[in-house]
Amino acid sequence: MHCRRNSRLVRSWNRATLCLLALSVALAAVPAWATESPAKPASRAQATAIIAEARKILAPHGIDRTEKVRIGGIDQWVSIRGMDRRNPVLIFLHGGPGYVATPMSWYFGRGWEEYFTVVHWDQRASGRTHLLTDPEKIRPTLSAEQALADAEALIAWARETLGKEKVFIVGHSGGSWLGLHMTQRRPEWLHGYVGVGQVVNTREGERRGWVFAMDAARRDGNAEAMRELEAIAPYPAPGKPIKIEDLYTQRRWVAHYGGTMAYRRDNNADSALARLSPDYSDEESRRVWEGNSFATPILLPQMLDHDPNFRELAVPIILFAGRHDINVNADVGAEWLARLKAPEKHIVWFENSAHMPMTEEPGKFFLSLVQYLRPIAERAGDVPR
Repeated sequence: MHCRRNSRLVRSWNRATLCLLALSVALAAVPAWATESPAKPASRAQATAIIAEARKILAPHGIDRTEKVRIGGIDQWVSIRGMDRRNPVLIFLHGGPGYVATPMSWYFGRGWEEYFTVVHWDQRASGRTHLLTDPEKIRPTLSAEQALADAEALIAWARETLGKEKVFIVGHSGGSWLGLHMTQRRPEWLHGYVGVGQVVNTREGERRGWVFAMDAARRDGNAEAMRELEAIAPYPAPGKPIKIEDLYTQRRWVAHYGGTMAYRRDNNADSALARLSPDYSDEESRRVWEGNSFATPILLPQMLDHDPNFRELAVPIILFAGRHDINVNADVGAEWLARLKAPEKHIVWFENSAHMPMTEEPGKFFLSLVQYLRPIAERAGDVPR
């Protein structure tokens, strides 16, 4: 019995020794800072440096460049990122006008860059581009037609720079107005088009947004909302241009009741991502929405009065529609797509999103891009061999 007891002690000692050895090996593989008390980054610069290092593109065929490009007589910021520049090109046209996507792309767009070469562009009077030129010099050039000319020039530049005959366009919100017009102007340049929060049949969408907000306010007993919405009725006024002040009132309450970001009262969860953008300096990040405030009152009414309610497209189209999107009414877009003639058309519903599905459901958004766009590129021979 004494001998058996000693052998148990030896076995226990051996097990303890092995555990200690395993622990020491594991600790040796962990950086020293990981065993210390966690520390917050001391500055925005430190935080964005961590993000920049994590998303750095080091692949042999990768591309990561940001530059000022001369478009429409002024310098405009453009970035190109991708793990393999032989991949098909995807040009993202941001909304607003002036609601840039570049500073949020670090969050939602990293996966895209494995399957596409992604071009982000801060449009005229938007984001960093807005900070390059005196706004008073830009003001006379802000028009729907100039915005279209800029988009066409940007696409031409990207095609030449990246050596691609055709590209994909993803247009979000105000950018979907640009993108849909590009399908008419330059179908020969496009593999296909993705509309996100697609602007179409604008006055009907605005009308439904007002009804949605008013119905929600009545259910909520929200006297302030009802008073403000009643003050702009009928909205939109028949036969008259939409006033930007009235639009802001409608949008305020649409957002409050989850029509801009689902289950939220505003879209701060999206726009706040710009504060951690590794693509923007501290000063640029602080001023990122100045262009949005400047450009929207000038450009948005023009876009709403030039409805891209086309009946036929010559390129494949896919709508990415947030089920809760009232900001740009998703049901109006779906009804338009059902009537549209196109060589190929699809709609992808994002059940837990409103107007920002790339931020609200980034995984599904990425998978849907790959599912619907890569086969088109493969059939055209526009993928790495």
